[in-house]
Amino acid sequence: MTEQKKPPYGMIAILFTGAFVAIFTQTLLNVALPSIMVEFEVDASTVQWLVTGFMLVNGILIPASAFFIQRFTNRSIFIAAMSLFVLGTLIAAVAPVFAVLLAARMIQAAGAALMMPLLMNVMLAAFPVERRGSAMGIFGLVMIVAPAIGPTLSGYIIEHYSWRTLFMIVLPMALVPLLLGIFKMKNIMIQNRELKIDSLSLVLSSIGFGGLLYGFSSAADYGWSNPLVYGTIAAGVAGLVLFITRQLKLAVPMLDFQVYKYPMFALSSAISIVLSISMFSAMILMPIYVQTIKGISPMDSGLLMLPGALMMGIMSPITGRLFDKFGARILAMTGLAIVVLSTYFFSQLSLETTYLQIMGMYTIRMFGISMVMMPIMTNGLNQLSPMLNPHGAAMNNTLQQVSGAIGSALLITVMNTRAESAGADLLASGAAPETIMNQALLEGINYTFFVSTFIAIVALVLTSFVKRAKPAVDEDNRVFTAEPVNEPVTEA
Repeated sequence: MTEQKKPPYGMIAILFTGAFVAIFTQTLLNVALPSIMVEFEVDASTVQWLVTGFMLVNGILIPASAFFIQRFTNRSIFIAAMSLFVLGTLIAAVAPVFAVLLAARMIQAAGAALMMPLLMNVMLAAFPVERRGSAMGIFGLVMIVAPAIGPTLSGYIIEHYSWRTLFMIVLPMALVPLLLGIFKMKNIMIQNRELKIDSLSLVLSSIGFGGLLYGFSSAADYGWSNPLVYGTIAAGVAGLVLFITRQLKLAVPMLDFQVYKYPMFALSSAISIVLSISMFSAMILMPIYVQTIKGISPMDSGLLMLPGALMMGIMSPITGRLFDKFGARILAMTGLAIVVLSTYFFSQLSLETTYLQIMGMYTIRMFGISMVMMPIMTNGLNQLSPMLNPHGAAMNNTLQQVSGAIGSALLITVMNTRAESAGADLLASGAAPETIMNQALLEGINYTFFVSTFIAIVALVLTSFVKRAKPAVDEDNRVFTAEPVNEPVTEA
């Protein structure tokens, strides 16, 4: 692998800005959904497609990102992705009917899906292994902080302005990196122009990952017994099995599962999946607790989580530097110990728990998570040979999408089941009817956090097996290069 003495910070900054805006938009509409329902006169299940559709497009395109990154230049991918994103944002801002708004969100998602894998691959190509921790710490700002501040900002805007203002604010933010990409960006990765995408693999991937994402995301709304839920999950599992089988047989797979021959990458994937499931407990359950039980407004609910997001933003670069010096194991074990203790605290919530207590402990929990996510992911990627970096990055981003959907569905199911059981017990004991709902819901939330504590303990145990990874070498010596490539640009 050829490294520059000085990485191309200018181009990385352009990519960083574009990825931040694209990922930030993923959660921007969550708070705005009720306002959109009123304007377009649609029900909750219909409006939810603005979120579900965005997620599905991501789940379909992210696995294919390894092909695009190897086939086309980073410049052409970035310009194409940001152009789609800008177009989707513009259409959404002026959408006259709901169908147009939904189509605009799909176009947005098509652009956003390629940004995270592209940025991750450029970071891996531009920095040597001994400096990747610091670089990926900056990357953590995009991955974790951007979606975390979306609901807080949108809560303020929706309270004072129209939901269309969200897109009008995002539009100039997206135009800036697009224009910089057109006029300033160079190609810093060598790509293989001989690659051709396998159409059947793309279809199977779409059915597999799309089915799993939609099925698990729908479980909370429709219940596990609904044919739509278990049918799409079954189709997803079948599609995924066929997809993996085909990838193992292809000479040039769309998504190379050979990455799991590398033990530290396989271990990092397992830890990330388990931690994502546990992490989603607070992201899902805290808004329910503070808004439904404590009666706190959506705006204040978003503000409650903002210090945690800012904490992760502050810690990501610091954690990256510590990773370069000490490795992933000590950081991750310390962070996960904090996650386990803070998650257990949330299993002891009561009607008297104060706003500041919740904010403080949530911030501490985010501090712990900031010490785990990027170090573990970077350590796993460090073991891959350079030509497998696109596949490793695509795999990580895909698994985050899928594990998030699965974790959300499972935790909501646990909460609802426990709440129903507690409600029946309270009713039988003669409790006042007006207090039963809140008490039962609180019991369900506490029990779910208790389950999440044990999930976090599983991640802590797995982390004890982590070792500092050393990069493998490609058999054919083909590598990415961090040197600018003076080749004709192949447009995506």
